[in-house]
Amino acid sequence: MISAKNLFVVAFVCMTLVGSNAFAQSNTRQKPGIVGQQAPQWKTSTWHQLPDGKTSLNIDDYKGKVLYLYFFQSWCPGCHRSGFPTLQKVSKAFQGNDKAAFVAIQTTFEGHSTNTPDKLKTIAKRYQLTIPFGQSAEVSGTPEIMRKYRTGGTPWVVIINQQGRVIFNDFHVAPDQAIAGIQKLLAGT
Repeated sequence: MISAKNLFVVAFVCMTLVGSNAFAQSNTRQKPGIVGQQAPQWKTSTWHQLPDGKTSLNIDDYKGKVLYLYFFQSWCPGCHRSGFPTLQKVSKAFQGNDKAAFVAIQTTFEGHSTNTPDKLKTIAKRYQLTIPFGQSAEVSGTPEIMRKYRTGGTPWVVIINQQGRVIFNDFHVAPDQAIAGIQKLLAGT
């Protein structure tokens, strides 16, 4: 029979080993985002609100422009609480400026039966956004675009400069910070 004291020691040792293993694993994970790197191509299976004559979009369509790329899931509370309102405010600030572009892509990495392409039209209408909306190509698992941009989930914002380099890649950006940053990029400062 094991005593209570010995049971505590065994439990403590096990927790310490598990904890140190978790710590070691967290230190070996790549940091989310790819700031400073060239923006990768993406595969998107479904589009809503494409510019005239287009049947699909990719990063090459935005050469010479500042691109605000927004990754979301239709069921994501943070996407609706902060991501879409930020996207609305920032895209409205550059409405009519052909040197700034905005694209929203639903990057479904869970809830594949709920976060479906039919939600693109509904969300665009709900937030009165006339920008292109895409759906990640995969029907299960983590979309390739999330792996390429090393996103941490949704909502996720990527800002790409005119040379195609990622200058911001994170969960959230304050609207005023995004607007000021994009203005600086457009001004060449």
